[in-house]
Amino acid sequence: MHYFPVFADLNNRPVLVVGGGAVAARKVNLLLKANAQVRIAAQKLNAELTALFEQERIIWIAKSFSAEQVRNVFLVIAATDDEQLNERVFRVAESQQKLVNVVDDQTRCSFIFPSIIDRSPIQVAISSGGSAPVLARLLREKLEALLPQHLGAMAEISGKWRHKVKTKLKTVTERRRFWESLFNGRFSQLLKNRQTEAAKKELELQLDKDYCGGFVSLVGAGPGDAGLLTLKGLQEIQQADVVLYDALVSEDILELVRRDAELVFVGKRAQGKQVTQEHTNRLLADYAKQGKRVVRLKGGDPFVFGRGGEELEVLAQQHIPFSVVPGITAAIGATAYAGIPLTHRDYAQSAVFVTGHRKADASDIEWQTLARGNQTLVIYMGTLKAKDIAERLCQFGRAGSTPVAVISQGTQETQITQTGTLENLAEIAEHAPTPALIVVGEVVALHKKLAWFGEQKLAQKRPHFTLESLRIERVA
Repeated sequence: MHYFPVFADLNNRPVLVVGGGAVAARKVNLLLKANAQVRIAAQKLNAELTALFEQERIIWIAKSFSAEQVRNVFLVIAATDDEQLNERVFRVAESQQKLVNVVDDQTRCSFIFPSIIDRSPIQVAISSGGSAPVLARLLREKLEALLPQHLGAMAEISGKWRHKVKTKLKTVTERRRFWESLFNGRFSQLLKNRQTEAAKKELELQLDKDYCGGFVSLVGAGPGDAGLLTLKGLQEIQQADVVLYDALVSEDILELVRRDAELVFVGKRAQGKQVTQEHTNRLLADYAKQGKRVVRLKGGDPFVFGRGGEELEVLAQQHIPFSVVPGITAAIGATAYAGIPLTHRDYAQSAVFVTGHRKADASDIEWQTLARGNQTLVIYMGTLKAKDIAERLCQFGRAGSTPVAVISQGTQETQITQTGTLENLAEIAEHAPTPALIVVGEVVALHKKLAWFGEQKLAQKRPHFTLESLRIERVA
């Protein structure tokens, strides 16, 4: 270990920065975040440092560097483009046993600046010892994605309660279990949702009554590609005790669930195995009442032709806390991967999403609205009724020659896009693997030009397979 990692308290401590340009300004901003008393020695200041000086946030002590300036400071930073001056600053600081950093010159540094993840008061510092700063930055970016923004608030509030917790819970083991439960439970979820006062009450409740409250997160898994799962969605499933998932959640996304979490399938398939909605609702409530962190993982977006709203109504009736993490809905994800823009100035000025699977007692669809030209119609769960859909659209004014696409298993490696026209939509849908999405509108004509997700390259290497007027392209 060449460098010993420490966190220095710079609050109101004097720090000398030699240099007045952009590099110096970057270091000054970091120092100010730590409430350091920044002193500048430079011939001139750039605009950013001039503004800080005018705001009296930094002290411009001199236009040139001298050894005397080092005597009463905590540490020294040289950030000039004058190599000889940087060398002099380094030697003076070393002779006075001061920590010194010459920017971008590892051989003249007794300390180095790490890549920082700031969730104050939680901080994570990453360093390669100056060997690979770009690699350190990439690692920081990966960790930034994994560490939720509310960590700082959680640590700050908990710090204020440490004495009370220590007073009530006498052993280290008791305190450790209490804090683990708190940080992995409803307290954390409330802070994540910016409900600070409720989080404080939850902390007090758990300490006074040994209460362990559960929480449900309704998470959209996206259309299939695990890379389309949102950052917040990833954080939720990696913190869950129980994950209830449906049939549209891909195996790649399930692989991201925490290894010791319980996975419960609650899916529904047309003409296949069904888990009743009432049973799913009951499971969500029961697991939460056991004090568990529950994730209801739904394909696409939970509020777009899912029954997320119905599930949350049940939780609300039982006063079970919950949150919602939106997901990329299939209409957006699958069409993008197929190279079909939902809107385009030359083809469609609006997009309409409808479902082909409706309640038996639902009122009739406004077909006249759906059949309008210059709009894109996206139909979820419509392949079984494709013949009826095509007939009704034509009946209300859509031309039989209107381009259509059926996108199966959208955004996954097995994605298939079949294109044709409205008059043969039923035949396309008959050969389409499920789950599938129907797209009706002139924008479908752009698929051949804009397809990028594997399909385009494959199409260029082999002849098109035709089934009457259909063009079928499959992703290997």
